[in-house]
Amino acid sequence: MVSSYADLIVMRDPREGAAKAASMYSSVPVINAGDGGHLHPTQTLTDMITILRLRGAADDMKIGLCGDLKYGRTVHSLLHFLERYHNVQVYLIAPAALGLPDYMRDFLRAHQMPYCEVDSIDAVLPELDVLYMTRIQRERFADAQEYASLEGNYQLTAQKLKRAKKDMLVLHPLPRVDEIAQDVDDDPRAVYFRQARFGMFGRMALLLTLSRLPFQRAGHQQIGAHGVQCTNGKCITRTELYLPLSGVPGDHCPYCDAPLASL
Repeated sequence: MVSSYADLIVMRDPREGAAKAASMYSSVPVINAGDGGHLHPTQTLTDMITILRLRGAADDMKIGLCGDLKYGRTVHSLLHFLERYHNVQVYLIAPAALGLPDYMRDFLRAHQMPYCEVDSIDAVLPELDVLYMTRIQRERFADAQEYASLEGNYQLTAQKLKRAKKDMLVLHPLPRVDEIAQDVDDDPRAVYFRQARFGMFGRMALLLTLSRLPFQRAGHQQIGAHGVQCTNGKCITRTELYLPLSGVPGDHCPYCDAPLASL
């Protein structure tokens, strides 16, 4: 119905894989503006414009990803894109409860992307070329007490920045809560507001490009074997039962990337 009224669909949905499912049935292009804690491709477009424009390259880079790495779809998308570059060292800075999901660790290993996991910004800050901060997202927690216990653990301050490289970039997908202190805003390394402006231009270019290209829907023919289910309870296939699944146990879901299992 929506594709009958619009030239493009920009879709945000809490169910993981929802945008891919929509693209299989839509007669116009679908842009994923965030599907649960899975991916956020247009934010990655914003991030890469910022890194490439202000740093000049993404090769030979040490990048720290800090905060909510479990539910942080912006981090997952960015890692997918950084696989295209050479010699990118990834530092995962998060409490154990918010560490990177297993399927993303599988992705890093499969693409031979070196990474290490640490539990504080201080441990790696002097090494970093880029620090990508994320907020701990209240809406991802069913238990308010669990959120409160982690809320202020990973904060960047002007005092901490004194140990960082003079040309390090501080990025953030925004909005922030308290993970970046306001005293960081005037530091020239804090580029998150410029990043947001780059995102406006990047998304304008994406809309313009898609409006001029011939479009072919992804298609929804049934492929592969029956008898499998995605292990992710938040996957779009758990509510939209008509969606086809393909593959065998051990493969990953074509919608949300989580492992498949036999029914």
